[in-house]
Amino acid sequence: MGRGEAHLTMDGFALGPLLLSLDRLAVVLGFMVLLVFVEVLTRRVDPRFGRWSYLAAAAGVVSARLGHVLENLDTFAATPWRVLAIWQGGFSLPWAVLPVLVVTALVLPRPRLAAWGLAAVASGLVAWAAVDRLTTDTGAPRLPQITLQAIDGPPVTLADTAGRPTVINTWATWCPPCRREMPLLADAARAHPEVRFIFANQGEDPKKIRAYFGREQLQLPNVVLDAGMAIPRHYGAVGVPMTLFVRPDGSLAGYHTGEISPEQLQAKLAAAKR
Repeated sequence: MGRGEAHLTMDGFALGPLLLSLDRLAVVLGFMVLLVFVEVLTRRVDPRFGRWSYLAAAAGVVSARLGHVLENLDTFAATPWRVLAIWQGGFSLPWAVLPVLVVTALVLPRPRLAAWGLAAVASGLVAWAAVDRLTTDTGAPRLPQITLQAIDGPPVTLADTAGRPTVINTWATWCPPCRREMPLLADAARAHPEVRFIFANQGEDPKKIRAYFGREQLQLPNVVLDAGMAIPRHYGAVGVPMTLFVRPDGSLAGYHTGEISPEQLQAKLAAAKR
């Protein structure tokens, strides 16, 4: 890929070295459609639409985030600082409805203006849903017949699921999001012995990996060396970390690009077990 070249991959939209996951790409494009609609309304209908858009967006984002936190209070109680970790994702759209309606009623009191404002919101939501639908991979390949050498133990063949769900995490020691999510994944591997976890390091020396585990006091099962980056190539993916959730039959149940949260991990593990 040339410098500055953009292309769509299984796990995101790549622009040079930058990677935006597909779910976040859908959100960004939805907001762009909303902003274009609002700009037209501000110029041609009423200048109050500009102020309304900022207030409605702020009220919607904050309330959707707080709603997600309240819905998952058990996981946030252990690490309350994660309330601010919005880069992990986690927003509950229904919680945003009432605050947006209140802002609309206060800033756009006339029914005609309120209707235009809600139409702008609807256009953004439709664009978001459409892009999300179009970028959802329904034909992802099954687990490949690839055997990778473990740093401590026998080689691991990815396709040999033995009837168990499989979680594959691609990672590297130089990757900050990888390091942040590793303790969570290590805990999940211990808590779910019925799931096969594979941690595929991307192109690093075994000595460096062992030194990292020693410093961080991490114990992980099935740490394998993917020096040729065979897993990302097989799935047409770029960037780390990426976590694949595979059903017992080898089909892909879902994936997550970037640092994963406890809530997302729980949901995708459940999908892989179905």
